[in-house]
Amino acid sequence: MEELDVAEIERRVSAIRERMRPLEEDVAKLRAERDVLLTELRRRRRLNERTTRADLKSAMREGKFPTVAELVAATDSGSLDDYVYNLKTGGEVRLGFPGARTQGLTFTDGAQVAQAADLARAAKLYAAGWELGSPGRPGVRVHFAGTRQERLVAADDVYARPAAS
Repeated sequence: MEELDVAEIERRVSAIRERMRPLEEDVAKLRAERDVLLTELRRRRRLNERTTRADLKSAMREGKFPTVAELVAATDSGSLDDYVYNLKTGGEVRLGFPGARTQGLTFTDGAQVAQAADLARAAKLYAAGWELGSPGRPGVRVHFAGTRQERLVAADDVYARPAAS
């Protein structure tokens, strides 16, 4: 390469660019075809998610799934992970704090706070008169899976459905 003069190098670069031009055009066409197909896949996934979410919301309105408050009141054993939790809007959430290894519920007697990592502990606290939430802040702490976004919602606004469904 060192023996070539600048003009020869520029000529070779120009020749290579000319050989590349049809390939670049083909790649651009292929990318456009790929993008159309990917757009259709996204559209179908969104449609499926919207339909699934609408069906879930309908089932919650019909009373097919208990709220977290009903679940705690009616169940005295099992894991919180035996259920999938959804807000009344249909969005899936996890119980407790973001980043926690396990799901959990917070209970209060008005002055103290206790954590329940399973339904047995939740049932004992509920039977002893403790309420979901913390002093002055009733409700269930939830977060969206994979995010740090959390919020406190009313216990009747979070539904539980068996994880196998």
